[in-house]
Amino acid sequence: MESMLNKLKSTVTKVTADVTSAVMGNPVTREFEVGRHIASGGPGMCWRIYNGTKKSTKQEVAVFVFDKKMIDKYQKFDKDQIFDSLKRGVQQLTRLRHPRLLTVQHPLEESRDCLAFCTEPVFASLSNVLGHWDNLPSPVPNDIKEYKLYDVETKYGLLQISEGLSFLHSGVKMVHGNLCPENIILNKSGSWKIMGFDFSISSINPSDADPKYSCKEWEPNLPPLCLPNPEYLAPEYILSVSCDTASDMYSLGVVAHAIFNEGKPVFAVNKHDIFKSFSRQLDQLTNINPALLNKIPEEVRDHVKMLLSVTPNVRPDADQMTKIPFFDDVGAVTLQYFDSLFQRDNLQKSQFYKSLPKVLPKLPKRVVVYRILPSLTSEFVNPDMVPFVLPNVLLIAEECTKDEYVRFILPDLTPVFKQQEPVQILLIFLQKMDLLLTKTPAEDIKNSVLPMVYRALEAPSMQIQELCLNIIPTFINLIDYPSIKNSLIPRVKSACLQTSSLAVRVNSLVCLGKILEYMDKWFVIDEVLPFLQQIPSREPAVLMGILGIYKCTFSHKKLGIPKENLAAKTLPYLVSLSIDNNLNLNQFNSFMVVIREMLSRMEAEHKTKLEQLHIMQEQQRSLNISGTEKPSEETKGPPSSHQIDDIFGSTGLNGKENGSSAAPPQPNRMSLTLEEKQRLAKEQEQAAKLRSQKPLAPQSIKPTTSANSQAKDLTSSLFTNMASLNSMSLSNTPRAPMAPAAVSTFPSSSSMGPPVSNGFNPAMGFPAPGVGMSMRPPGSAVYGGGMASTTSTPNFGALAQNQGQMNMSALDSLFTSNKPKVSLNQMAPLGGTPWLGQFSPGQNAQPALQGAPSAAFGMQANPFFSPQNFSQTTAGANQSGLKHGTSANTDLKDLFG
Repeated sequence: MESMLNKLKSTVTKVTADVTSAVMGNPVTREFEVGRHIASGGPGMCWRIYNGTKKSTKQEVAVFVFDKKMIDKYQKFDKDQIFDSLKRGVQQLTRLRHPRLLTVQHPLEESRDCLAFCTEPVFASLSNVLGHWDNLPSPVPNDIKEYKLYDVETKYGLLQISEGLSFLHSGVKMVHGNLCPENIILNKSGSWKIMGFDFSISSINPSDADPKYSCKEWEPNLPPLCLPNPEYLAPEYILSVSCDTASDMYSLGVVAHAIFNEGKPVFAVNKHDIFKSFSRQLDQLTNINPALLNKIPEEVRDHVKMLLSVTPNVRPDADQMTKIPFFDDVGAVTLQYFDSLFQRDNLQKSQFYKSLPKVLPKLPKRVVVYRILPSLTSEFVNPDMVPFVLPNVLLIAEECTKDEYVRFILPDLTPVFKQQEPVQILLIFLQKMDLLLTKTPAEDIKNSVLPMVYRALEAPSMQIQELCLNIIPTFINLIDYPSIKNSLIPRVKSACLQTSSLAVRVNSLVCLGKILEYMDKWFVIDEVLPFLQQIPSREPAVLMGILGIYKCTFSHKKLGIPKENLAAKTLPYLVSLSIDNNLNLNQFNSFMVVIREMLSRMEAEHKTKLEQLHIMQEQQRSLNISGTEKPSEETKGPPSSHQIDDIFGSTGLNGKENGSSAAPPQPNRMSLTLEEKQRLAKEQEQAAKLRSQKPLAPQSIKPTTSANSQAKDLTSSLFTNMASLNSMSLSNTPRAPMAPAAVSTFPSSSSMGPPVSNGFNPAMGFPAPGVGMSMRPPGSAVYGGGMASTTSTPNFGALAQNQGQMNMSALDSLFTSNKPKVSLNQMAPLGGTPWLGQFSPGQNAQPALQGAPSAAFGMQANPFFSPQNFSQTTAGANQSGLKHGTSANTDLKDLFG
């Protein structure tokens, strides 16, 4: 690993040193930054080509450098000739300006170590592409090593060279004199350019119609850099020391042969005996072997054969070559038209760009990206042409990888995103939004694409607004929530409210419905739902859109509408919309389905809440009772206010109207609201405080040992009880008469607690806990499971359930045997079932009370269900009570005297 790093380090150091030494001290470095070595070209491949940038404008350039160390082996005279030849070629190129000639950005500069000049950005020379890698960096760059020419590139390249020669021959009256692959440069966009005018020959009489050119005799003793490449020279140049424009056409024929034959010329020339080689070559060209041209395409083979003719007059001139059918290829014509676009007006350009999408799929991707795309993006500076150019650019983007899109297309598209005029630009972008979102990085989407979408929502064109609303849901997941909340939703709402187009309004609602899930619940409830009630129109499509948003919000598991909002705002609004006259039957049914769903859920949620509160209150009271009351028969005292609430409250019941006994409902697991949880926390805190208090210590009362005093107290208590019963007023509330035996079952007034009203009679007393009635555990109904409120009639049959605690046998012994009496045991229903069973639905068994109208307390006689059962007169009840009191006094007198 270390050896590899050292090797890499030495390579980088060597390359940096070469670049530094190559241009050190050259004036070119004052204005240009010199980069890496990328190619080679020029006469004898002597020019090293580096990429570079202009320091002031960051414009990309190519830097051609000739290192003087390459000719150290020559004598000073030869060196000077080489320098003169190279300088002449660069100076001639600098003076000439044509699209088919390499453009010089900075003239030749000389320093002690090198010659250097700058041109337009360059990819490589044609010689490099054809496999000649002399004077290239090591290793050879992969982009050059793997470069293969497409047919369209070859055709258009030869056409470009023909056009360049036509300019030289007809316009400048000049013969190039050294046309060969090393003097043909491929610029960065793929265009073929001519350079290497070291041996160019100008006409002696340029003003005359028939120019004449003087040719120098071949001098084999001169250094190779001072001579043209003999393998591409016409035979007359060597044999007859004459040259003409036809000589360049012969060179073009040899170049064409080399292109189709892996870079090999027609004949190999022995440079040590060049005259003999050319004589032999002349004989072969006179009777050219057809096999020599087999690799050349058939449609151009005859023209190449004519170019290689020994007779100069037979060779086609440059202008004729540009018109041969071989160059009528659709790709070559398209590329040629791009190069001449600067001469066209906007109408001609627009017609060309409209037909271009049919041609682009037929061209190689490299040609499209590197050759056509730069020409298209250069038109972005002309706003009128952008709607015609943009579809072609986006079509190219579809075929590019994401990296190529970011490198070659996005930088030029970014300024176009901000253009609002003409409106077709927004329309085109919206139609290709899926492409933009797929290829554009997230940061650029946020900074460039989304602002364009926002502008489209505010565009005056309804078509653009409608299209924008349709495509927003497709990329909503790429927008951060603050942008949705603060930028997107306000514009969608504004478009919905301010537009006069029904399509825009409906699409706004559809757009909102599709992006609801990307919003916060409370933002939807506070901002989106109230906005729906501001929409002025009542068209069926709008109403169904509103219903759809409510339904999506209501049914979405993340969103949902609270029952308070359902009851106060949503349901009243939807009900009012449902009866709109514009709705048909199916639409009305859709409204009613949603309304019923909302009502059902609201009912279920609120009922669940009440049931949960009921369960918690029962648990809370259970904790209060178990923490404050000692479970002992000796604990006596008046009941507390909480206990009275437990006796008469309805919290222990299930609230059914038929009074049936049922188990408490199981709590639903639905969560409570924050206020309910706070109230529950307070109740639990209060229960904890009550549990922490010390239990009340009962006061022990010593029983009296005197039987006479005990009997006297009992009699007094009984009299007091009889007087209390006689004083009860039944004049205003009719009730069924009770048997004397039934009255005797009531405890004495001395054991009664605070008076409590049953809702119909005056205040009545009930025994304190531990004396006549013991407190039951929470969850069991005191009077049976059927009473739903504090006004329900108490089920006195429950008093007979715990006979061990009531200890009422002493009262049974007070009465004489000759009087019919009903004991507490007889008051219970047969089978030990308390009166609780009378309140159960479906049970028709009558109680087993003897001589007492017990049916008055059944379901049919309950005053909350059958008030007519109270039609009996009060006098009967009072008389029955008086007779009962007289019998009791007689029995007491018989016992105690």
